[in-house]
Amino acid sequence: MAGILSLQYKQVPGNKKENILKVTDMLSANTDKVLDLVVLPEFFSTGICDEMYTTPENSDGGETVKAVSMLAKKYKTNIISGTVIEKDGDKLYNTMYVLDREGKIIGKYRKIHLFAYMGGTEDKALTPGDREVIIDLDFARVGLSICFDIRYPLHHRKLAQSGAEIIVSPSAFSYPASLSDEDKTAFVNTWRALNVTRATENLVYFISSNLFGKSYPYLYSIGNSMITDPWGRVLADAKEEETAIYADISLAAGKEIRKVYPACHIS
Repeated sequence: MAGILSLQYKQVPGNKKENILKVTDMLSANTDKVLDLVVLPEFFSTGICDEMYTTPENSDGGETVKAVSMLAKKYKTNIISGTVIEKDGDKLYNTMYVLDREGKIIGKYRKIHLFAYMGGTEDKALTPGDREVIIDLDFARVGLSICFDIRYPLHHRKLAQSGAEIIVSPSAFSYPASLSDEDKTAFVNTWRALNVTRATENLVYFISSNLFGKSYPYLYSIGNSMITDPWGRVLADAKEEETAIYADISLAAGKEIRKVYPACHIS
């Protein structure tokens, strides 16, 4: 069995110190559990704000990822360090860093599918990544996905074809506050359905960590972080709360499902 923790919280826009303190407090409150992997949201240290573009981190994640590295080492857990805006040369990327139990960066993934809809301008400020990434942790092969990537099934199929047992999705999945109540409900239902679909169509554990609450003057991050098993069962569900969700997952059971179930013949 492996212990998975996913954090969901209301960010303080632009305040890296306060947001990292939230991560620290939530993690320290869950150290009574077996922690093999902790997943943080997209833009975990800044929320969605103009400052994330004007104060990017360097190519090793800067002081932000260094702070998370110290937590990984302190609690002897692997951490998916959400995402930060990374500056490399004259380009900016939305980048996820993966830290091992010693706090070392063992890989990173630059978001491929940038959000350019409903007022989103991520594609104007950032350069898309150019490759899918799988990381070999000490207990599982983990495929990397960020927020809007969830709408692209072939991204996740490639990760599964490369042997991913778990796929993680740090997210800031948000809707414009101007949506009707009916459309807001549909938006949330779509997010939840995508979590289940990406898990069951690829026979992997799918772990999302989403921001929650008002995240920009006209945006609302929907929360609903989930841990979903290869059968599509939701093992843990944050719904619309500021909370950490936890599940013990069986990688052996996942492997058995892929052996016997026809959908495992991924093509």
